[in-house]
Amino acid sequence: MMQRYWLYGMLLISFGIKAQTNLPLAQKLVKAYPAYLKEVDGNYIVWKDGTRMLWDDGKTKTFNHALNNPDLEDQMAQPYTPGEKYTIPTVDQDPGRIRYEPFFLKMYGGSKEEVEQNLVEIDWLPKTSHTKLKVTKVNGVAEKLQAISKELEALPHLHKYLVDPGGTFSWRKIAATTRMSNHSYAIAIDINVKHSNYWQWEVKDSTARIQYKNRIPMEIVKIFEKYDFIWGGKWYHYDTMHFEYRPELF
Repeated sequence: MMQRYWLYGMLLISFGIKAQTNLPLAQKLVKAYPAYLKEVDGNYIVWKDGTRMLWDDGKTKTFNHALNNPDLEDQMAQPYTPGEKYTIPTVDQDPGRIRYEPFFLKMYGGSKEEVEQNLVEIDWLPKTSHTKLKVTKVNGVAEKLQAISKELEALPHLHKYLVDPGGTFSWRKIAATTRMSNHSYAIAIDINVKHSNYWQWEVKDSTARIQYKNRIPMEIVKIFEKYDFIWGGKWYHYDTMHFEYRPELF
């Protein structure tokens, strides 16, 4: 059923037609961040400090336009399917990859220095990897990632995918774009790059159809999803090392 709604939504976007504002999706966003968001008021999301953030800018967009010029509705438009009963993503099915930057900048920090004020260190697989990672304490992300580490450390057959992680906090743009990486807000982690796949490593021609590749076991994915981290392996533009905290998509 969710797949059907997603396909319908993508058809609307493909033909440049914007669907009617989806109030339940706006309310879902508010409920995902109870410490910061207060309510939906008309076409606005209201923060607890009184800030009003536009939900739907009313513009018709292709996928690439939405990716580079999103509003909050675009951020929520593609449903994420947790668990192992997902299908290989179809063209431009990237749930969570569209991000409205002002939302994340306000919540986690508008500059490198502001984000750094909320960073704490966690022990990632302390008995196996002996790695310290810096992540944000906002929304309990650090606690959740530490709990994920504890569950994963108890599963030694998965350790090769998890030791030597690719990183967490890094204030930067996504390569070859003007968009901020969610690593900038310290809410994302890349696990072992050596056992991962990334679409840009495989595609030399940007117009070519992407062939899906993945080596990360679903056992790892399900543990991250249990704590509201989405997986980049469920994107058409796949990034199988990548997990990020996005409770609004669950």
